[in-house]
Formats: sequence, structure tokens, C-alpha cells
Amino acid sequence: MLRPFAAALAATSVLALAAPAAAAGLNAQEQKLVAAAAAENARSLALLEKLVNVNSGTMNLEGVTEVGKMMRAELEPLGFKVEWIPMKEVGRAGHIVATHKGSGKGKRMLLIGHMDTVFEKDSPFQTFVRKGDIVEGPGVNDMKGGLVIMVAALRAMKAAGTLKDADINIVLTGDEERSGDPVTISRRDLIAAATRSDLALEFEGLAQEDGKDMGSIARRSSNTWTVKVTAKPGHSSGVFSERAGFGAIYDLARILDTFRRDLREPNATYNVGLILGGASADLNADETGGTATGKSNIIAATALARGDLRTLSNDQTERMAKKMREIVGQNLNGAKAELEFSEGYPAMAPTEGSRKLLGKLNDVNKDLGLAVMPELDPLKRGAGDISFVADKVDGLIGLGAAGEGSHAPGETMEVASLDRQTKRAALLMTRLSRP
Repeated sequence: MLRPFAAALAATSVLALAAPAAAAGLNAQEQKLVAAAAAENARSLALLEKLVNVNSGTMNLEGVTEVGKMMRAELEPLGFKVEWIPMKEVGRAGHIVATHKGSGKGKRMLLIGHMDTVFEKDSPFQTFVRKGDIVEGPGVNDMKGGLVIMVAALRAMKAAGTLKDADINIVLTGDEERSGDPVTISRRDLIAAATRSDLALEFEGLAQEDGKDMGSIARRSSNTWTVKVTAKPGHSSGVFSERAGFGAIYDLARILDTFRRDLREPNATYNVGLILGGASADLNADETGGTATGKSNIIAATALARGDLRTLSNDQTERMAKKMREIVGQNLNGAKAELEFSEGYPAMAPTEGSRKLLGKLNDVNKDLGLAVMPELDPLKRGAGDISFVADKVDGLIGLGAAGEGSHAPGETMEVASLDRQTKRAALLMTRLSRP
């Protein structure tokens, strides 16, 4: 065991040896940038605690609005023109749209995030708690940690003098977890911002596998489907006959089992999450459940099922939906079925442009002395707002914080991820802002 002074001297020597390797590819301004990013850690944690302790469940419109005010207070001093876009027409709080005019010589960047969480006002999970190397609280990872990293990276850029040349659009939605309907309105401003941008950086949570940070360039779609079957009611003694038919439940069972057997494609999944059937079957107002009536000796008059379809490209979505409609249309005797899709999230397919962006991020990792981030399997990434602009710009996903348990009480964030993600984002954006 080394004595305290000797241990400190040894540690200093190790850092001195490690620093040149970590900063080998950094010029003087970039070294200043990285130091400024590191200096943001304490402030970032304090801001995160403030944000998390304001409940901003999607339907808590006042809470989402309050988080919007807090983000405006962070962005305006950095030279951003900040607008609050009300979304009353779709029953949501609103969005932040912020713009920073730079030199016009580098890439025009769109930074994407969201202010809402899945934890509404009646959730028992409400408070930020520090537990050593992790913090716990609603939205610490999804995605108030990402909001803090975005702000910290921009502050570091300003301190190092690299923000002034950066052309940046920011869109922070207030309803990512439960988007307002129709999306032609609720995602109108995000899509408009993409038309003014060359690339998109999404600050949702950092993906990890076996403790290794991963790079994300694709998101699968998320679309909800509903199958409703109606049939001739009757006494069960006549079931299967030409006159009585098979009833609604048998036809729904046929449809779902044919989905299971015949719809298989790489990168596509389809799930059945809810079934109702009988003499009557009705969804509740929130479409999260429902009621059914019936008896064992009647032929079911109605049946319905709801599920989701997730694909890697919009072409795949259309192809799968066509197959589903064909299956639904091959009804058993006495039954008629309909298939409907509700508005959902489009797919963000991987592109060569997005892979090049991940390559630039890995150049940043190399120069920071961090490990290369391999490309994440898109099956392991859910839907998100960046998908609405994927047809317009290439993008990177996962510039936010690392953590576990998103969407569930006990959600956590790794404190150390604030530092490395802030450095990555600040250096990446600085380099992208250059001619």
C-alpha cells in the first residue's frame, strides 16, 4: 500500500501519462472545450434534480409547460431564439423550438429531445434521489438526463468559443411519450425544423450492451392495429353449419394465428396485446381495456384484438400491412373482419449517411480516449421522435444519459454518463459546425 503522498504522486503521474493519449487528436481549442464540458458536471446534476422534481407526465400540461420555461431559461442566455409552440389543438401542452444562427459554413444541426415523461401526476414515483454513482427518479434517463447533457454541451461550446459558429435548431416536444393526434399537427414544427437542417442528433438515452456504450442509427416504427370481427349470432348447437357459421371469435383466432405463422420477416415484430369477444365487446375510452358479454351456449357476434407492428423501414410497414389485410379478408363462413391502423411512429432505417455520422462520433471517442461505439441492433431500440424526420435528414440516436428501468418506477441514470456524453456531444457538434 502506498502512503497518501506517494499514492497521490503516482496517480498524478498516471494522469499525466494518460492525458496526452486521450487528447492526442485535440487541438488547443478542443482541449479547452473538453475541460469546459468536465466543469459542467455539478451544475448538470443540480439542473437534473430541478427538472426531475417537476412532474411532467404527458397529460400534466402545467408540468410540461413548467419544464419548458426551465429549458427556455437555459437556452436564451446561450444566444438561442426560443419559442413556445402551444399544442392546445391536439390536447397537449406544447413544444420548445429554439434557433441559433452561426456562420452558415458548417452543418446545420437539429437537436431533438422531449420534456414529458410517462409518469403522470398520480404516479407514486415522483422524486429525484442520489444513490452513490446513480440517481433515481422519473425521467432521469428518459429523458431529462438528455436535456441536461444537451444544455451542458452547448454551455461548454460557448465557454470554448465554438458555439458562435454553430447553426443549430432545437425541438423539444412535450408529448413524445403520448403524441397528440393528428401527428400532422403535433409533429409539424419538428418536421419544419428538419427542412432547415442537414442532420439530426437525438438526445434520448445512451444504449449499452454488457456495459459497453453503443451507437444507434436506426429506430423501428411503432404502429397500433385493431382487428374487429362481426358475425351472425345464434345458438351454439348450430356452430360450424352453413346456416350459422363459425362466429366472430373463431374468425379472430384464425386471423391471429395466421399472423403468427405467415407474417415473419427480419426486423419486423407484431404483438397482440388485447383481445375481447362475445355477444358484445367494446373498448374503453382510453383503449387500454374494455368489456365483453356472452355465454357458453351462444355463437359470438363480435370480437376484437389490438396490437402493434414494428418495422425497420416504411416500405416494410406497407408490405406487412398489405399482408395483414389479405389475411383479415379471408373470412370464415358467417363472419366479416376489418383491420385499422392508428397513427404511430414511422421507421428510421439505417443509412450510409447515418453510419458516417457514427464514424465521426467514433473519431471523437478516439480523441477522447473512449472506446469505439459499435452499431446497435435496431431490434433493441424503440420508436422515437427522430423517426418523423428520418426521410429528410440522417441522424444519430442516444446522445443522452445511460441508465436502466425507463418507463418504470425506480428508473435510474448513471452519473458518470453525464460527463462522457457531454464531452462527446460538445466535441461532435463543434466539429460538425466547421466548414
